[in-house]
Amino acid sequence: MPYELKSARYLARDILLRAVRPGDTVVDATMGNGHDTLFLAGQVGPEGHVYAFDIQADAVESTRKLLAEQNLSDRVTLLCRSHAELVEAVPAGVAAVVFNLGWLPGGDHSITTLCASTEKAVSAALEILKPGGVVTVCAYPGHAEGTRELEMLTDRLASLSNREYNVLRHTFLNAGPGAPECFVIQKNF
Repeated sequence: MPYELKSARYLARDILLRAVRPGDTVVDATMGNGHDTLFLAGQVGPEGHVYAFDIQADAVESTRKLLAEQNLSDRVTLLCRSHAELVEAVPAGVAAVVFNLGWLPGGDHSITTLCASTEKAVSAALEILKPGGVVTVCAYPGHAEGTRELEMLTDRLASLSNREYNVLRHTFLNAGPGAPECFVIQKNF
């Protein structure tokens, strides 16, 4: 199949395919309907582990069902709590942390990730990341809080020391205003 430049989420997944290995510990900071959690569970294999966060019980339950259907529940810890509490729940030394900001697809659009908790969660992700590990953040500036998150991420990530991190920002220049963007942060070896 030929390579296809599709979307911010597609780019994030492509990077995770390269970064996550069997036996790794990883985090889905925004589990949503569980698709990233399921993907990560497949990547880490039976010896690895995924910690997945969401504040909505519906998200946790749909993810639980999805994992059970694929017999992957034993390698995932589902947490119905804010990604801002990541440091309290996940041991240091993770290979990857995935953020897919915004709202639960098919859910209540008034419940969305918030700039303040996202900033705290991204800082926590960087704190627990092992050298060579990556953080991917898909941001959706098509709504007011998403625009605030994108601005915060741009400022916060641009201020990271290039001695400690490499940071990329993927923007689809011809997609128009409000198009999703993907940030990738790698902790230097």
